[in-house]
Amino acid sequence: MDLSLIGKRAMVCGSTQGIGKASAIELAELGASVTLLSRDENKLKTVLKELPTGKGQQHEYLVADFNFPDQLRSVLEKYLQDKVVHVLLNNTGGPPAGPALAASVDEFTKAFSNHLVCGQILVQAVVPGMKKEKYGRIISVISTSVKIPIRGLGVSNTIRGAVANWSKTLSLELGPFGITVNNVLPGAAMTGRLQAVLRARAESQGKTEEQVTQEMISEIPAGRLSTPAEVAAAIAFLATPAAGYISGINVPVDGGRTGNL
Repeated sequence: MDLSLIGKRAMVCGSTQGIGKASAIELAELGASVTLLSRDENKLKTVLKELPTGKGQQHEYLVADFNFPDQLRSVLEKYLQDKVVHVLLNNTGGPPAGPALAASVDEFTKAFSNHLVCGQILVQAVVPGMKKEKYGRIISVISTSVKIPIRGLGVSNTIRGAVANWSKTLSLELGPFGITVNNVLPGAAMTGRLQAVLRARAESQGKTEEQVTQEMISEIPAGRLSTPAEVAAAIAFLATPAAGYISGINVPVDGGRTGNL
């Protein structure tokens, strides 16, 4: 099984914490040169020092804020003038919790821009190089809510569904060029995002965070929360040559929690 990413470059968005950071480390372990992308330069510098370099990689970072799509486009255009990205991990923080009915139009608009518009900018920037190399892996980190909506995450459920169908559509368009497009659906991975969701749920239900955490765990057949590294392992596999015939799918990494296939 060919799991080597030596000679490949991976761009990892949202790479200073959680699943993004864990994925950057895992991809580097497989030999990829990693380009970190986030809005916090100090955190980027810290993560850069943590990436494995034993396989001759050259790791770099880019500073861009997904709240400003034009800035992202400008940064990518400059960077990709003389570089090719073989693996793109489209990953950014989820929208705030709350019911769909109570959400403002601005909340939907911002989330759509952060998750889908910026994703489109990223894909349009990297695909020409992928086509030239005849190798591409586009992976979006979304949510199991694309299979079963999660109560209390109205905006997120809506936007994640849009990203899932965008990815499927891209997989049809890009398949002939050796480019796969897939989604990874984390379940309850202990990240800053999950902590915020648990905190909001505890406040709305008048419970402690420990109580709502245990209630969540009780719904997971594996009997525990996952680590970001476990999600990163699935992402890294989809990035490898071994996964070249896997495209256009949603891959739940949720300990069996999602109640359908």
